[in-house]
Amino acid sequence: MYIKQVIIEGFKSYKEQVATEPFSPKHNCVVGANGSGKTNFFHAIRFVLSDLFHNLRAEDRQALLHEGAGHQVLSAFVEIVFDNNDNRIPVDREEVRLRRTIGLKKDEYFLDKKHITKTEVMNLLESAGFSRSNPYYVVQQGKIASLTLMKDAERLDLLKEIGGTRVYEERRKESLKIMQETENRRKQIIEVVQWIEERLKELDEEKEELKKYQQLDKQRRSLEYTIFEKELSDARQKLEEIEDARTKVSEKSANMHNSVLESHEQLKTIEKELKVLNKELQASIKEKEVAERQKTESIKTYAKVELDVRDVEDRIKSEARTKEEVAKELRALEKEVQRSRKDLEKVKPLYERQLAEEEQITKGILDREKQLSILYQKQGRSTQFANKAARDRWLQKEIDDMERLYTSAVLQAEKLEEEIQQLSNELAEHTNSIGARSEELKEQEFIVAKCQDGFAALKVQRDELQETRKKLWKEENDLTTELEKLKIDIVKAEKSLDHAAPGDIRRGLNSVRRICRDHNIAGVHGPLCELLDCDEKFFTAIEVTAANRYG
Repeated sequence: MYIKQVIIEGFKSYKEQVATEPFSPKHNCVVGANGSGKTNFFHAIRFVLSDLFHNLRAEDRQALLHEGAGHQVLSAFVEIVFDNNDNRIPVDREEVRLRRTIGLKKDEYFLDKKHITKTEVMNLLESAGFSRSNPYYVVQQGKIASLTLMKDAERLDLLKEIGGTRVYEERRKESLKIMQETENRRKQIIEVVQWIEERLKELDEEKEELKKYQQLDKQRRSLEYTIFEKELSDARQKLEEIEDARTKVSEKSANMHNSVLESHEQLKTIEKELKVLNKELQASIKEKEVAERQKTESIKTYAKVELDVRDVEDRIKSEARTKEEVAKELRALEKEVQRSRKDLEKVKPLYERQLAEEEQITKGILDREKQLSILYQKQGRSTQFANKAARDRWLQKEIDDMERLYTSAVLQAEKLEEEIQQLSNELAEHTNSIGARSEELKEQEFIVAKCQDGFAALKVQRDELQETRKKLWKEENDLTTELEKLKIDIVKAEKSLDHAAPGDIRRGLNSVRRICRDHNIAGVHGPLCELLDCDEKFFTAIEVTAANRYG
């Protein structure tokens, strides 16, 4: 067996695929200048066959991939073609291809384009003579020089390693270790076998006990059968007695059934009376509500009228006080006027004389002032005006001013006349308002008197309605008490009826009622005995026809 061809692609120095020419089965020599890739070719062979590049991390695999210009290389591989004519590799082919492919996240082996594990590759190479314990099938550069310079002990170890004795010793140690483990397992198996034998003995003893138990159990079952047979005969005898008692109870239940029917009739009569009473009670409640509303409205009206009366009384009182005060002031003024008139009558002659003297004196003063003014004007005009035209202009200006003053005085007098007229109108309105208020006061007093009479009548009506309500409450309590008694009687009658009916029929009817109530099922009216409504003269015929059939 020899290496026939090597194919490389994707590594740092071999981006494109590189394939060697077929090697010679004897000797081959790779020559070239420094840097031409001889070492890389050597490392490519070791990359597949040696342990040197087996445990590569992700960054180590990244470092091996080509990093030139263009797209990044994602994987690389080395493929070695072996000549297998001598069948050293246990594969039935003359040519065997072993490839190793690496990437950023993968490291895989392929044998003839089929995926295999690294362990299988190592076993395959060891079977062909490429042993990991004897790595000298590939001689690296400088190894021969180091071999010549080895010591004797190191060289002996090397010969042992090449001869395979170290492998033998390692295999021997592994074999001894396996034998020791086998011996321990054998001891464990012996212990387990002993435990199983002891357990088998226990099981044999338990088997004997089981046989005894089966015999005793057979006797026990025979005795139990005898006892049960005796109890069965006693139970049958008691059952006959109970059947007789049940017949008596059936007769009793029939009598109770008749009483229940009578109770039903009484219940229907009472229910009819109760409906009538409920209608009367509802009518009374409605009348009560109407009366309450009328009472509330009357109270509101009375309160309103009472407030209006109070307001009118307050106004009357305030106006009366005002009237009294005005009357007092008027009397005081009248006294003052009378006193002033008396004083005036005494002083009037003197006053008239002095008034006449004053008028004469005033007239004399005015005449003298006019003469003085005329003199001053003449004296002033002689110096004020240069000519007659200037004097006329000044006089015309004075006349215009006097006319404006006169016009304004006339307007003011007209305004005063209007105010006097307005005040007179307001006085007349206040006088009319006082008269209207007096009439309104009389009307309010009449309304108050009428409302007091109505309030008294409503109060009497309220007392009568309260008495009626008390009577209705009493009747309602009596009817409620009677209704509760009737309900208790109905419950008792239903219990008696349930006891009279067979258990399966009673449970079935209760289940039907519960299902109809829970699921709101319409159309289920109850058992036939509850739906029969006829005269008492037909009760016997119905009882004979229905017998003890419940529905």
